[in-house]
Amino acid sequence: MLLSELLNKVQAVQVVGTPPATDVTGIEYDSRKVNENSVFVAIKGFNTDGHLFIEDALKSKAIAVVIENNDAVPDSFVNHFNAVKILVKDSREALADLSNAFFGEPSKKLKLIGITGTNGKTTTSYILKNIYETSGYKVGLTGTISNFIGDEKIESKLTTPESNDLNKMLKQMHQSGCDIAVMEVSSHSLALKRVHGLYFAFGVLTNITPEHLDFHSSFKNYLYAKKILFDTLPLSSSVIYNSDDLHSIDIIKDCNSLKYSFGSKNDSTFRIYDINCDLTGTTFTINYENKDYPLRTSLIGEFNAYNAAAAFSVAKLSGINDENITEGILGTPQVPGRFEVLSNGTRKVIIDYSHTPDSLEKTLMVIRKITDKKNPVYTVFGCGGNRDKLKRPVMGKIATELSDRVIVTSDNPRNENPSTIIEEIKSGITNQNYRVIEEREPAIEEAIKMSGKGSVILIAGKGHEDYQEINGVRNHFSDKEVAIKVLGI
Repeated sequence: MLLSELLNKVQAVQVVGTPPATDVTGIEYDSRKVNENSVFVAIKGFNTDGHLFIEDALKSKAIAVVIENNDAVPDSFVNHFNAVKILVKDSREALADLSNAFFGEPSKKLKLIGITGTNGKTTTSYILKNIYETSGYKVGLTGTISNFIGDEKIESKLTTPESNDLNKMLKQMHQSGCDIAVMEVSSHSLALKRVHGLYFAFGVLTNITPEHLDFHSSFKNYLYAKKILFDTLPLSSSVIYNSDDLHSIDIIKDCNSLKYSFGSKNDSTFRIYDINCDLTGTTFTINYENKDYPLRTSLIGEFNAYNAAAAFSVAKLSGINDENITEGILGTPQVPGRFEVLSNGTRKVIIDYSHTPDSLEKTLMVIRKITDKKNPVYTVFGCGGNRDKLKRPVMGKIATELSDRVIVTSDNPRNENPSTIIEEIKSGITNQNYRVIEEREPAIEEAIKMSGKGSVILIAGKGHEDYQEINGVRNHFSDKEVAIKVLGI
């Protein structure tokens, strides 16, 4: 695609230089990835500013530089490299527009399903992928744990990739024969315009509770970020939302697409009832258009009935037949690190990603519900560094009130002092049923070893993650691997 054609896709404030009759080879925001005839988009990030690397991009023979700070580079300097300088109001939006155009608007060639919410995005996306695959479709997925193009697994570094990486992946999905793409849409990606310009056939809202307040600064801003997905959906799209969630109406109120709800309320489009769960799975019934659909999933917990209901709603509205939906929900395999149960016959360990107050509370309540009262519950958890500090005392209170014994430990302290994080967790604790073991591996070992026969040990916070991040360095660490070693299985 010619640079002149791409320029028609962005709202340029000023263009300096004449676009050459040369095909653009790529759209990059990382100057180290610029090749001859690439377009470099300078983005102001949180740790550095892409405008500082314009010279590097030009030296790598970029055909054009897109900037939002006109003072970052003189016109004459760009002219010296026979490149074009493009001034825009918003570099992130320009990156999304350019990427969308460069990769041929791939989201319009797929049935793209965007799933957002505080909890449940990953599990809902896995259930949907399995339903569609059970129905014979090839499915792409982008999310927290991994990205997939059909069965091909691709490492995931961000829940929702940057817009150029995202459009590139969507194009690869289409070229490889995918009919459908299921995407976890994070609040960060919405605020940072990573999904700007994408064409979503469905927008799904799982639930909303306070999260990422270190980034959004307030719950109001967090809600607004989530709202962006639904405000920008085309009329032809459909919205699936959790009618039991207090904030869902605020998020979808300005959306002009068709709206369908799932939840326990009588007026829900897809009404969930008769939820029962044990350590083998969850059964529930959905009523839709006066017909009951009895369903079962091997995934455990009431929250997974809601995740499955969201997936059921999308699949049903997509025209998938009842047998394939039922089989797809039943056949969804264990989602890594999402209420993942390990056992050596004497005690059970549950590995779960619950790292918010809401998810920790719901996980512990499910454990309490499905285990006999004589089975003591132990919880090992910490809170991440350089993240929302307000949740730390709340999670300390929840853990100690819903567990028999708690070990407070570290969980990706990043650039914070682990002991400081732990003290903030302790500030919310009033019970005396806890102890502190700062290093995570000894904490897990102690919890399992001191638990008696029949105990249930929840190891919360990291889930699928296979690293512990300390002072900016990620070292290999897996809750699951440690638990398996200690359990001797």
